Amino acid sequence: MERVLVTGAAGFIGWKTVEMLLKKGYEVVGIDNLNTYYDVRLKKYRLSLLNKYENFIFYKKDIENIEELDAIFKKYQFSAIINLAARAGVRSSIEKPELYLRTNALGTLNILQMMKKYDIKKLILASTSSLYASQNMPFKEDLPVNTPISPYAASKKAAEMLCYVYHYLYGFNVTILRYFTVYGPAGRPDMSIFRFIYLIQRGLPIEVYGDGTQKRDFTFVDDIAKGTVEALKLRSYHIINLGNNSPVELNYVIRLIEKYLNKKAKIKYREFHKADIKATWADIKKAEELLNWRPQTGIEEGIKKTVEWFEENKSLIDNISIG
Repeated sequence: MERVLVTGAAGFIGWKTVEMLLKKGYEVVGIDNLNTYYDVRLKKYRLSLLNKYENFIFYKKDIENIEELDAIFKKYQFSAIINLAARAGVRSSIEKPELYLRTNALGTLNILQMMKKYDIKKLILASTSSLYASQNMPFKEDLPVNTPISPYAASKKAAEMLCYVYHYLYGFNVTILRYFTVYGPAGRPDMSIFRFIYLIQRGLPIEVYGDGTQKRDFTFVDDIAKGTVEALKLRSYHIINLGNNSPVELNYVIRLIEKYLNKKAKIKYREFHKADIKATWADIKKAEELLNWRPQTGIEEGIKKTVEWFEENKSLIDNISIG
């Protein structure tokens, strides 16, 4: 049985990726610091679903702490590392940039150092479509993403560059996955789709930055997890987009939520944030060629499944704070 370390295991993408690995028969050691960036009860809910599997082991640890990492690497022999632990959120990164640099850059460096020490050659790193600010669409992996417009994007660019250094110097097999606006059941409460469903369900107003015509390449979490697991097979160094390849307007997403909740949204429009991107659109030819991967869930089906999860988990959702 192959053993994989997944950091950020209680996170949104981490949870689904771990679940998929477990179902495929991998032994998974998951770590997460369970920070309070958003309501920890949601992270604990995801962990409760993973703890049902006998081939899952969890540690509350922080990738910023190299001593904690060393103890785990010393105890287990891993065939691969999937680094999904990260500080996320463009706007929040402007308020606390030092947190983003420590987790996303230093944390990644700590993992690379442990891989070097314990002779582990395979790494998957979660990166972001936020790097493509101001580039022509659809976004291709070979675009020169050298002008990030948020500390979040800059910290992810730093992590990517560190990974390349260790690939070049030590022969690591590195796959960097640039995710595009991931959503789905048990998602992050700071993301628009979770917040919109939560607020519209309760008859509360939602805030839209801009006029709602901005487009996002919303990608369902199950599709993202599948692409992440498929990336375990790759060797050498690759940067690959994982997106739905079908950007939609935020206004359309709101209409879908209204339809499936059978409730009308109360919308407050705010000024478009300077650090946000007007549109995202993933070119996924590379994912098709290298991973045989295409997204399977369209926005209509994905929003419907997400709304159904909200309806089925009212007791959990009623206690969740969206900040």
